[in-house]
Amino acid sequence: MRQKLPLVLIAFIIITACLTPQLQEATSTPAVPLIPITATPASNPTSALTVCLGQEPNTLYPYGEPNTAARSVLAAIYEGPIDTVSYEYQSVILTQIPSLENGDAQIVRTAVQAGGQVIDADGNPVALAAGMRVRPSGCRNNDCILTFDGVTSLEMDQMVVTFRMRPDLTWADGTPLTADDSVYAFELAANPEVMDNPYLLARTQIYEAADERTLQWWGIPGFIDPAYFTNFWPPAPKHVWSEFPAGQLPTVDVATSSPLGWGPYMVEEWIAGDHITLTKNPYYFRAVDGYPKIDNLTFRFIPDPDMALTEMVAGRCDILDPTINLDNHAGLLKEMQTAGEANAYFTTGMNIEWLGLGLVPASHDNGYDIQKDRQDIFADQHTRQGIAYCLDRQSVVDNVLFGLTIVPTTYVPVEHPLYDPNIEPIPFDPQVGISLLKQAGWQDLDNDPSTPVQAINVENVAYNTQLELNYYTTTSAQRRQVVEILEKSLAQCGIGLNVQYFTQNDIYASGPNGLLFGRNFDMAEYALGIDSIEPACNWFTTSEIPTEANLWSGTNLSGYSNAEYDAACLTAEGTLPTEQEHIDAYRQTQNILAADLPSIPLYYRLRISATRPDICNYDLDATANPLWNIEAIDKGDACGGQ
Repeated sequence: MRQKLPLVLIAFIIITACLTPQLQEATSTPAVPLIPITATPASNPTSALTVCLGQEPNTLYPYGEPNTAARSVLAAIYEGPIDTVSYEYQSVILTQIPSLENGDAQIVRTAVQAGGQVIDADGNPVALAAGMRVRPSGCRNNDCILTFDGVTSLEMDQMVVTFRMRPDLTWADGTPLTADDSVYAFELAANPEVMDNPYLLARTQIYEAADERTLQWWGIPGFIDPAYFTNFWPPAPKHVWSEFPAGQLPTVDVATSSPLGWGPYMVEEWIAGDHITLTKNPYYFRAVDGYPKIDNLTFRFIPDPDMALTEMVAGRCDILDPTINLDNHAGLLKEMQTAGEANAYFTTGMNIEWLGLGLVPASHDNGYDIQKDRQDIFADQHTRQGIAYCLDRQSVVDNVLFGLTIVPTTYVPVEHPLYDPNIEPIPFDPQVGISLLKQAGWQDLDNDPSTPVQAINVENVAYNTQLELNYYTTTSAQRRQVVEILEKSLAQCGIGLNVQYFTQNDIYASGPNGLLFGRNFDMAEYALGIDSIEPACNWFTTSEIPTEANLWSGTNLSGYSNAEYDAACLTAEGTLPTEQEHIDAYRQTQNILAADLPSIPLYYRLRISATRPDICNYDLDATANPLWNIEAIDKGDACGGQ
């Protein structure tokens, strides 16, 4: 599963092939300054709003791997171009979301020949050659895969997507925004010194401007992309940035600290370590409708959540962004909301807290030696399932997270259209857990539930080995509370824990010596998340196992490998949302994972935000940027008692 945006909380390297796109000459339009649009006067022409962030942006350059705080600021400068709200895509600067139904997306049959670039049956970009397995035109599952003989004529499916930009778009300096700016952004992303989104770049044949406001994306034959309608490169201000080589842009102010956008605001100043101030963009395409509602927007940097709350009460913060870690203040925020002192917002999304089980430590990669290696504790599925029944995850949700989230059954959020509601949840039931452990060969020989059970006839585990596990996680207060509950519940099943806390740098250190990425753990608590709304079935594919071969990168930290799961995930990634194979494949991955339990989902992580009570139209959505509708946010009397 491709990731269009970096993983949240755990970064990993995506290994890709590099393809030089075939670009055609795009029509460019001279920069002609426009007269600013005069908006309807606001009730308060000097209104101001202060958003407090939990960290300072590392850059405002879109290709400079902006951190989470930077993405909140960028939402006010570059609106869209496509928003993801409530697990759906919404067009912002395009006239519509391309689809097969409206004709802006097509799947065409195209002849391919030996030596041509195609996507093979495993989803990899390759030069077609005899002996390669590929999917001929119309093939969407593994049953119709064929082996190319190098001679027989072959046709494959190719996706062509048309993107139509709004006609009223301009940059914040009045220069018309055209399709050529999007092509320029594509060229920047494809530059070897940048290589933003290498997965998509390696699967793109052509990205070109058809006219001043129309672009076309051509995928490599064989690439069926479920999210094809997002393959639009957000425009970059060519008339400003092209004065600099691509490699210099991450270091020049016009790209990193005061980038030119088309959104409701533009940067006025950035005082390092203190704040960023934005003012209205006079050329904003929605200005005629009275947006944005607020004239001046300030972002303050306040890492300390206690100080941030104090500043909000004092009126010096109007909005507390989710980058401020308010996890330990959820109860207080609920009380403040009840008292009318604040509006509290809680939502979940695509981020999940996991309890990883070290199925296959890296030391087992060269073969398992029962005398020298860590015992193969988790090999039996009954052991993993027994552990799951012995985890009081609901108590964690109720007592640590104030009942504001739920215990997951799978990696797909319950609100997601691809979620499988038929998967049976695993409740906290020590008796069932003990029974499953017995089936795996673990016995309570001393009849003392306070001591760990022992291996009597557990496959690949030495006789008399105690089920006492090292549990690794970070030092955060929330995780300490979680461990305290889980340690007590596991003890009821005769499972002992040796809990150790580490700094983030230590626990996320690269392999082979790193704890997580080096696959050197029994149990590890960590989070995985994505910024897209496409389910990340690839989190647990074999190719995502961190190994020496892939430079110890990947999200499959347990070392889990299941060929059936891999095939289902590949089918899910290579089919369209409107196709039944797509839905069936995603549900198959969920069912396999729920049965195999290489990692156990603990809870959907909370996103928490708060505003002063006089703020209106703020909406913390599960899948959107916290400030996705910044142009509509208002305050005070303008809210009309909302």
